Amino acid sequence: MTTYINVQQLRFAWPEGDRVFDGVDAVFSDGRTALVGDNGTGKSTLLRLVAGLLRPESGSITASGLIEYLPQELPLRLGDTVADLLGIADKRRALAAIEAGDASEAHFAVIGDDWDFIDRSRVALDELGLDHVGFDRTVGTLSGGESMLVGLAGRLARRPDVLLLDEPSNNLDGSARKRLYQAIRRFNGTLVVVSHDRALLDHVDAVAELYQGRIRIFEGDYTAYEQAVEAEQEAAARAVRDAKQDLTRQKKELIATRMQNDKGAAAWRRERDRGGTPKILLNGKKNAGEVSSAKILLAKQEDVAEARERLDAAEESLRDDGAISVDLPETNVSSHREIAIVKGLTVGDLYGEGLGLHVRGPERIAVTGDNGSGKTTLLRAIAEAARVPHGFLTQRLELLDDDATVLDSVRAAAPEAEQSVLRTRLARFGMRGRAVFQTIGTLSGGQRLRAALATVLSAQPAPQLLLLDEPTNNLDMSSIRRLQQALTAFEGALVVVSHDEAFLDGLGLTRRVELVRGEGIAVDEPVAA
Repeated sequence: MTTYINVQQLRFAWPEGDRVFDGVDAVFSDGRTALVGDNGTGKSTLLRLVAGLLRPESGSITASGLIEYLPQELPLRLGDTVADLLGIADKRRALAAIEAGDASEAHFAVIGDDWDFIDRSRVALDELGLDHVGFDRTVGTLSGGESMLVGLAGRLARRPDVLLLDEPSNNLDGSARKRLYQAIRRFNGTLVVVSHDRALLDHVDAVAELYQGRIRIFEGDYTAYEQAVEAEQEAAARAVRDAKQDLTRQKKELIATRMQNDKGAAAWRRERDRGGTPKILLNGKKNAGEVSSAKILLAKQEDVAEARERLDAAEESLRDDGAISVDLPETNVSSHREIAIVKGLTVGDLYGEGLGLHVRGPERIAVTGDNGSGKTTLLRAIAEAARVPHGFLTQRLELLDDDATVLDSVRAAAPEAEQSVLRTRLARFGMRGRAVFQTIGTLSGGQRLRAALATVLSAQPAPQLLLLDEPTNNLDMSSIRRLQQALTAFEGALVVVSHDEAFLDGLGLTRRVELVRGEGIAVDEPVAA
């Protein structure tokens, strides 16, 4: 059976008036499609509209069969069980009552025709590497990654025709991500996934780009999409260069035309002043010359206007990369400077003999490992042991107050700096004009990260050690690229916890520290230049 999602002339605005979609069309059919676009363009909103959790203002959304939706943040209650998270708790209770001899019609109604729900749920859990997780285990005992996988297992067990995934790899370690990729490859219906995980994006059949209020479908994986957009942008850049050259030429020709007209008028005045030419002839020459000159001048002005329109059109096709500019020489540290020394760190029973780590000079260190191996705990220990000014960006960016403005956040970190200096700094992070007066709670994930980086890096004194815990969570691909640019320009020491290998590879690492859960060791190795 062919499965599909058909979006026609979709219009949607939030109650406060922010318009998200204004006549969007798109068709997603059998296969795996990645939905990409900058933060704030409406990717998650579109998934919720397709899932029926939001109602469009107008237009239509139709889909085949059963739709299942996995949100970024699962609604979790710590006392709930895995069965609750799988969505089978009521059926288990009904089945238990029937097996105990209670033949009430209500129990049969709960189960319906779905008598193999336990087997399907168990298979789904096992295929995602959760064979050790029982149905009665409480959610409070699961890691964030395990909770996400249980939620996915529940949706896969219901065998949907359409599956919508919103950032499913957040909080998953490397091995869990591989099992997620396998599940995505096995899915036979229509799958639409929003993700910043580069490895996941290269497991799709098509990429749907949400840009400037419309959706375009590119065949192939994310690498093919990048190549197509890069080719488009190269052509757009050439068109801009050609249009600029043409506008310059047309302007020069306009100036030359005006000069020629002025010379003609001056020649007429000289002939008039010399005398000897009948007045009627002089006036005839003047009128003929003025008409001809006016026509030529008007034609040239139209040429300039058309050239300017062509330049405007070419520049509209050229995308603004929104690069982050970081110029902070005061963050520089000597290669001999002791940054932090961690000794005897214990993480529960993982490192009974204690874990140590030494950071010196402008090192760039990646900390990796499975969920629960102690990565965040190690970052906190480094922060406590830091011997230089440092900044710590946690996963949820707790240093930001949702009720404060962006400018207020930066001012709190640098209270003695002039406002003009702070606004210049924010502009380098892509936050200009009215954006600096937005409250933190209204920002998208990418904007929030920019505000947090600006706050940390603007602190007085400037940080010479920067600690980042999963900084790419909930960021779109362009925001990740901009973050890499910013961190490459940072001159201090850098310690980053991340499962995103493509992101780490772009940071110019000097060392990798892998925490091995269950073995109580840390593998500390230099990165080859």
